This record gives sequence, C-alpha cells and structure tokens, in this order.
Amino acid sequence: MSQPYSQILNRILLGILVSASTLLAAQHSKIISGSVTEVINIAGKQRMLSQRIAKDYLYIGKKIAVDKATKQLEQSLSMFKKNQKYLEKTIDDPEIKNLIAFVNISENELEATAKKPFSLDNAQLVLDLSESMLEGSQYIVDSLKETVKFKGSSFVATSGMQRMLAQRIAKYYIAYQSGIKDKNTVEQMRATVKLFDVNNKKLLNNTSNMAAISHQLKKINMLWKIVYKFYLNIEKGGLPFIVFTSTDDITKKMDAITTLYIKKRFAK
Repeated sequence: MSQPYSQILNRILLGILVSASTLLAAQHSKIISGSVTEVINIAGKQRMLSQRIAKDYLYIGKKIAVDKATKQLEQSLSMFKKNQKYLEKTIDDPEIKNLIAFVNISENELEATAKKPFSLDNAQLVLDLSESMLEGSQYIVDSLKETVKFKGSSFVATSGMQRMLAQRIAKYYIAYQSGIKDKNTVEQMRATVKLFDVNNKKLLNNTSNMAAISHQLKKINMLWKIVYKFYLNIEKGGLPFIVFTSTDDITKKMDAITTLYIKKRFAK
C-alpha cells in the first residue's frame, strides 16, 4: 500500500532537518558549549591579559605605581586562569587543547617568576613568557575562527586587538625603563604604536558606528593624539606613570567598544 503524500513529505522534511542538524553539529563540533562569539572573545582577552601581567610585574619591579600594579597583577592572573579553565571546558579540539595546555605552562612559569626578587634576567624571562602566551592565545583565536568558519565583523576583531596593543605598549615602555634596552624592545614598541594608530583610524572611519561607539572612539582619539608621542619616546622615558594610566584607560574603553560591536552584530 502506498504511503499518504503527507507522510512522504514529512519524511523528506525530517531528512532535510537531520542533514542540516548534522552539518551544523559538524561545523561546531569543536565547541561543546557556549556561543562561538563568547568563546572567541574570551580567548581574545587572553592576549591582552598576557601583556598586562608582564607589564604589571615590570612596574612593580621598577617601583612605579606599585599598589595599582600589584592589585592589577593579582586580578589579571586570576582572570587569566579562570578564562583558561573556561576554554578548556568549552573547546573539544585536540590541537587547540594542546595549545591551551602550552599557554597554561607558560602562565605558571611566569607567575612563579613574578614571585621571585626582581632582576634583569627575571624581567627578560617574564617578557619571553608573555610573548609565548600571546602567540599561543592568538593561535587559539585563529584556530577557533577557522574551526567554526566564523565570519565575525572585522571591527570586532580590530577593537579586540586594540585592547592588547594598549597593554603591549605599556609593557615595552616599562621594559626599556627597567633596563632591557635592546633593539628588539624599541622596534616592538614602535611597531605596536604604528599598528594601534592604523587600527584607530580604521575604527574612527567606520561610517556604520553607532553613537555610543563613536563617542568612546573620539575620547580615545583625543587621548591618543597626545600620548602616542610619549610612547614613541621610549628611549627618553620619564613618563612611566602617564603611560600606565593612559594605556589602562584605552584598554578599558576598547573593551567596552568591543562589547558594543558584538551587541550590534547580533542585533541585526
């Protein structure tokens, strides 16, 4: 006996739904819980924290803004560990999990070094470890995007990167003042300032910015026009406290802007 047309149609529709669900599950199989955007944003914040942790250690060692740097270092280490645990729990890709494990090793070694008396050798080790943490965290972000074929707004990615670049500027500024006066320190500093400036112009020139984003970007730009010259004068130095406070202010504002860009993307 032939089946009613409605039953055949239901089977076809069920087959389409199952195929679509299977494809979607395969696409997101590497993310076992949480939204893709949330996971990528948290992984992106790890880049910023890797730089802030090293910066705080160097400021404490140089005995500048000690109270602020000490409190911020404790908070940053705690947040970094919390985020790593979240990523470990959320991501189910063997290669990415290996990178998370490697970043954890670097973070543990950095934290152990930070508890030792300040010295140039320890300061250099902290710098190197923060670079490993940054590189690993960036790889995790890129791998996550590739795994789920994520096509987020380029402005989300740019503003998220600005958070890290601001802290990286402060890190290299104080590294030079602490005695790590090699060519690499100066070159990294100037390259970071240049990249931040390029990104800043890109964000400012985005004609689709909502009013709240434009307002915050204008505030950052007013500050940036003044302080970037201080950053480039790394070899002259003399303004470590201004560098500490201004880069923290920029990081905070850029984090808020990143959140607004994300909300705007999903409001469409």
